[in-house]
Amino acid sequence: MLDTNAFDTATLRLFDEVARSGSFTAAAELLGYTQSAVSRRVAALERAAGGPLFERLPRGVRLTSAGHLLHRHAADVLDRLDRAGEELTALHRGSGGTLRVGSFATANADLLPATLRRFADRRPGVDLRVIEGLSPHLVERLHAGALDLAVISDYLVTPPGDLRLVPLLRDRLLVALPRDHRLAGEDDVDLRELAGERWIEAAPRGRPTLLLAACAAAGFTPRGGLRVAEWSGKFGFVAAGLGVTLVPELAARAVPSSLVLRRLRGQMPTRTVYAILPEPALPAATELAGMLGEWQACTTVTRM
Repeated sequence: MLDTNAFDTATLRLFDEVARSGSFTAAAELLGYTQSAVSRRVAALERAAGGPLFERLPRGVRLTSAGHLLHRHAADVLDRLDRAGEELTALHRGSGGTLRVGSFATANADLLPATLRRFADRRPGVDLRVIEGLSPHLVERLHAGALDLAVISDYLVTPPGDLRLVPLLRDRLLVALPRDHRLAGEDDVDLRELAGERWIEAAPRGRPTLLLAACAAAGFTPRGGLRVAEWSGKFGFVAAGLGVTLVPELAARAVPSSLVLRRLRGQMPTRTVYAILPEPALPAATELAGMLGEWQACTTVTRM
């Protein structure tokens, strides 16, 4: 059985250079070895390979059949290692490699895609991978090393202390109403005026929500019963006049024209949105986090 442990990178590079130059002397000069050192290392490689790799000629050397076979594989290995080195250098410079980004669904309405478009223009060599999920699951994936950055909210999430948090914005919750609703023409709405409405929710019954907290502060318990997880479904139920729902300002751009959004009078329920990164973070992840923090000033949209 061949001793492939002898095929280390330095030996393969020496073997490749001898094969390309056809000379022990030329390879020694290029790589900074003595000619006798090259001869010894080639001899050791030939013993490991099970036979001669070069024919010794009056002037120089020539690959044997076994030498051609090994050189083909050695060239492939060295090429892959060189490419890996180039990609790692680009990754650590923030100009290449793969950036794995997680985000909760609402942030995918505008915040993340708008920012990723700008990031892709600035860093075209970075391959972007996006995963959608609930904030607790995204934090778990960060801990497992499966993500390089995530966009999360503090809603039902306690941000962990061993990851770096970058506050991005305070996301206000607005109320979505059908256009023919009695309060649709108001500039803002007192939550108590909606005490008799049916609320379209997604959270399982009994779990704390921003809606429950806001309604409790207003002095009533919201009337529920319709639980719809996806935003498109919630909008459909509201448009049909079957209830009203709270919509994060982050998702305002995705609200269809059949609905109107109205601010809630007084203290509006809000949540904090963060970028969260491991330590140390990839340069590309740090750069993207900074760009996400610029979104609020230039892109916030509220359809009124």
